[in-house]
Amino acid sequence: MQLTPDFFDCDAQHLAKKLLGKIIRRQYHNQWLAARIIETEAYYLHDRGSHASLGYTDKRKALFMPAGTIYMYYARGKDSLNISCQGEGNAVLIKSAIFHCDEKCHSHSLKIMQSLNPQISGQPRMASKLCAGQTLLCRALDIKVKDWDQQAFKRNQLFIDDIGYSVTSIIQTTRLGIPHDRDEHLMYRFIDEADARHCSKNPLTQRKPNFIRLNNE
Repeated sequence: MQLTPDFFDCDAQHLAKKLLGKIIRRQYHNQWLAARIIETEAYYLHDRGSHASLGYTDKRKALFMPAGTIYMYYARGKDSLNISCQGEGNAVLIKSAIFHCDEKCHSHSLKIMQSLNPQISGQPRMASKLCAGQTLLCRALDIKVKDWDQQAFKRNQLFIDDIGYSVTSIIQTTRLGIPHDRDEHLMYRFIDEADARHCSKNPLTQRKPNFIRLNNE
């Protein structure tokens, strides 16, 4: 079931948790590719780690548009996918996902995603690592700033699907890549514990763990 705009019209942290386990579906040359979301980050207007805290610009317009609007930007020169939520300037970053295949996907979807996002050497990237980071995810699903920034999801091109997957335990921890003194201490990153080993950086394996475990109700 495709998520409707109402689904996104909630608090950023709440949405970040709700999105875990949902499926991003992308049509590529008339074939469907898919990945299940396993890691997200929440951002708020007055959070100094957010783009919105720097003020409104035409480039950041999507952050001030209705909940469910796609906001994309370049992270280290590569595409990054975010979704606006309840309240101007608030959004959720889709941090990482894992390859997903079901009856809606083409039988060769994995090979297509590997061709879109190969290793630096040119060799195929492992399925478990195809979307292990916000820019890797966008490359593997061919989601680009120039095509999707400030756009709504579209059923026949790009949307997020609820297949009833149940996330039983969520890891809550600090976000990644936030500069010093930009609210880097805030625990706004959420991970499906069952797939924590496949996320961008697994907090469960850190020398100095900094996380809490949430039961998903």
